[in-house]
Amino acid sequence: METTRKEDIIYWHLPGLCYFRALNQVLMNLMKDYPEHFREGYRIGSVYGTIPGAVWNGGRAVFGFVGKGDIQRVLDLYNSRGIPARFTWTNSLLEEKHLQDTYCNLIMRLGDNGLNQVLVNRDVLEDYIRREYPGYRLISSTTKRVADEKGLRRELEKDYFLVVLDYDLNKNWELLEKLGPAAGKVEILVNEICAPGCALRREHYRQQSQAQLEYDPRMTFQCPHRSGERTFAQCRERPSFISNQEIGRYIRAGYRNFKIVGRGLPGDFVKESYLYFLAKEESVPFLREKMEKTLAQLARAGQTKTR
Repeated sequence: METTRKEDIIYWHLPGLCYFRALNQVLMNLMKDYPEHFREGYRIGSVYGTIPGAVWNGGRAVFGFVGKGDIQRVLDLYNSRGIPARFTWTNSLLEEKHLQDTYCNLIMRLGDNGLNQVLVNRDVLEDYIRREYPGYRLISSTTKRVADEKGLRRELEKDYFLVVLDYDLNKNWELLEKLGPAAGKVEILVNEICAPGCALRREHYRQQSQAQLEYDPRMTFQCPHRSGERTFAQCRERPSFISNQEIGRYIRAGYRNFKIVGRGLPGDFVKESYLYFLAKEESVPFLREKMEKTLAQLARAGQTKTR
């Protein structure tokens, strides 16, 4: 049986730590049971997101509450397969007073096993995690909006496991080729749905951070670029979208980490993203049928339990 060399492995970082848990479980099982239907050398590098109600969370507000046992089950779902859980601790309004939050520290203790990761964008929290939870790998978040070469190089020089590229730089090949040996430390969002060059993106992150801190689901951001339900087909029209035909160029240039967006997006968007990027083209119909059938079975089983 042929094995892929470690240096040839391409890592994909998936959304929905909790929210797309069923979809992610189905995908992981399909990749294990039907590896011949997936692209050679592709692996799940992590699953990112948050535990609902955690005030350190940023990017997209996620409300609710998950008990200790359920948090552990979420972590075990991924960690038992050797896949890191990656917490999106990117709330841009965090202060010193938020560091002792009981719930967030409980989550960190439960996941402190040397495998899991954290996305960061605030020095105050980053310093705290480095001091109190040194077993976590830290990733510099795209929510920092580092969109220039000088700033990006500064991030890459820091002690981060990965640096997530601002999606407005996705097609800037003059810059991408300059990065050279640092390419392996860069993570690229392949299917960002947001408008290119959006001047309101930083304010959107700030507003979502405030909503998370204040536990206020009524606090919504009125995006002037959004019209109707967002779909994968719309996403493919964005200038920052990286197609399967293009991705080989990135791999040849040394890029090994790719991120699929999905937080706050419909389940069909995420499912179609998984099928497009991870599956062999000829295997998409087969895998879509398997995926949808299993998800329907899980949904029926869940409904039965609640009756």
